[in-house]
Amino acid sequence: MPRGTGTAMPAPRLPRLLRQSTTTMSYHQFLLFAGAAIILAYWLPRFVSGREPAASALLILAGGLCALVLPEDPPLFRPIADPEWWEILSEMAVIVALFATGLRLDVVRPFARWGVTWRLLAVAMPLTIGAIALTGLAAGFPLASALLLGAVLAPTDPVLAGDVQVGPPTEGGEHPVRFALTTEAGLNDGLAFPFVYLALAAIAGLTMTEAGEWLAYDLVYRILAGTAAGAGVGWLLGQMVFRWPAGNALSATGSGVLALAGVFVSYGLAELIHGYGFIACFVAGLVFRRIERDHAFHGDLHLFNLAIEHALTAVLLLMVGAALGTYAADVRLVHVAIATALVFAIRPLIGWVSLAGTALPPRERFVTAAFGVRGIGSLYYLAFAAGMAPVAMLADLWLVVLVTIALSAAVHGLSAGAVLAGIRADEEPGPAA
Repeated sequence: MPRGTGTAMPAPRLPRLLRQSTTTMSYHQFLLFAGAAIILAYWLPRFVSGREPAASALLILAGGLCALVLPEDPPLFRPIADPEWWEILSEMAVIVALFATGLRLDVVRPFARWGVTWRLLAVAMPLTIGAIALTGLAAGFPLASALLLGAVLAPTDPVLAGDVQVGPPTEGGEHPVRFALTTEAGLNDGLAFPFVYLALAAIAGLTMTEAGEWLAYDLVYRILAGTAAGAGVGWLLGQMVFRWPAGNALSATGSGVLALAGVFVSYGLAELIHGYGFIACFVAGLVFRRIERDHAFHGDLHLFNLAIEHALTAVLLLMVGAALGTYAADVRLVHVAIATALVFAIRPLIGWVSLAGTALPPRERFVTAAFGVRGIGSLYYLAFAAGMAPVAMLADLWLVVLVTIALSAAVHGLSAGAVLAGIRADEEPGPAA
């Protein structure tokens, strides 16, 4: 205070642009932690095995540590209260992955190759939904919430199971186990949607008339509409990229962004006509690949899609770990028990039974049954349902899903190397097989 004055000088203040709220600091700290965690998760496994499957589990673990060290949890860590970003990010990750999954398949004929896939979709998936729903009822969930839990956890993941699925376009090596797991993951993300809508209808009070409408509209029309939209977009995009105009085809540009454009168009068109966009994206990638099947441009598109897919998945896995860290005190034994039952008992047993009578040898039949990896699709479905209806025991549903994804990433990710070693000797020789 200057001499001769009776008032204190005001304390110096930082310029407005240099002041940051606690929330902003937490956000920037999250960015720092997330970037470092992703680098380490992909780098550290190289010291052990030279593979990346452990990255999924490491990212979830890093997310949990992030929630513990940040002074304030960002809303992104709390899907129960703020599911919007979870729905948006997981939706984008799934549709990109589904188009890429269809694009990777080298050989789709003879159609007898799909026999195992149809067993997994038509037999194993509904039985899995029913078994999870019964488990949820036994754990005290209301009927509608138990059914929603079954529908949400039914789809296998086209991203996290990539290590046991088919490789990039034209690489070959499409062993029947790889083919079955790839095509199952490509289709069941969309086929779970009717059961999610059935659970939402049950929450609102399903009548017999509405049940008939669900059967005709949600189960039949929307599947067919999604399939038609995807096939149409895939064929048209293939003509525009490879054949029109004949002397100056887009494929000569090597621009991978066309894959993302195909994802957006197929998904948007299917949703516009009330079809299932997830099915449309997989079918669009599958049909697009049939146009000039062995063209090198498919590899460019695959690499572009893969980069987006991995980036989104890494962020989502960090969010899963961060949410588990945030809600750690709320996780109960019942949540862990349901997740454990699905990963170690429900999927392997139902998968094994559903594949009875197929040509798969016992070892390959077991691998196909056991590797029902749960992941990003489950996050999307639950976030979607939470925004559509007041779901009873929503917090418990989120905790079961988060624990299941973490458990599946750890168990399936760490065992993928041994599984690959077991089936590698039987790989098919290449795409012309």
